[in-house]
Amino acid sequence: METIGPLISTDTTPLYLQIQARLREAIVSKVFMPGMALPTERHLAEGFDVSRITVRKALEGLMLEGLVTRRRGSGTFVAHRLEKSFSALSSFSEDMISRGRRPESRWLSKTEGVVTPEEALALGLSPGAQVCRFQRLRIADGAVMALEYTTVPSFCLPSPGLVRESLYAALESTGHRPARALQRLRALALDARQAEKLGVAPGDPGLFIERRGFLADGRTCEINHSYYRCDAYDVVAEINQIGGV
Repeated sequence: METIGPLISTDTTPLYLQIQARLREAIVSKVFMPGMALPTERHLAEGFDVSRITVRKALEGLMLEGLVTRRRGSGTFVAHRLEKSFSALSSFSEDMISRGRRPESRWLSKTEGVVTPEEALALGLSPGAQVCRFQRLRIADGAVMALEYTTVPSFCLPSPGLVRESLYAALESTGHRPARALQRLRALALDARQAEKLGVAPGDPGLFIERRGFLADGRTCEINHSYYRCDAYDVVAEINQIGGV
């Protein structure tokens, strides 16, 4: 508790918010490193001289911020968070390598078939066109980060068997790597199937990212739907001034 610091008796802020602020400061300043266990609820309650209910409320606030995760039967741990920048078009593997992390893909399926009406609309394909479909888990340093669904037209990728570790590497080898993309994201509650794959509880917060990739000539070459764990992933956008008002 010496590393966290005491509460200020003259502070009129609710106790749980004071504790939440103390713990947040300790996490941000790396007193508690990613993956490290926080003191138990009992230890925190005794150290701050408050009830365990007050401590639990503070920890729940940190969970909503995505700073900590709770493992049943093990305790509360500082979250391993990754940042995704939207300033450049890069693959998950490239992002992880640039951050010194070890990326992996656990393939759930690689198939090919006739385009669905929804896919045809998104990809600008005619009915009956062939596509390749991929489902995989995205992993960094052994921790599951995202569940990903991708559809690629067969004119870009003749066979799903061409993809080994990296889809973008396979598209680059055929000369059809995206030159630009449009991405849309929103928060959601993960359903039972998504939660099971990501190793979290149903209803936990998730981040949905939808991406459409385009070739230099304007043709759509990829649609991607990804479901990220909110306790492990941040999105960062760099904004530059483009003019005064």
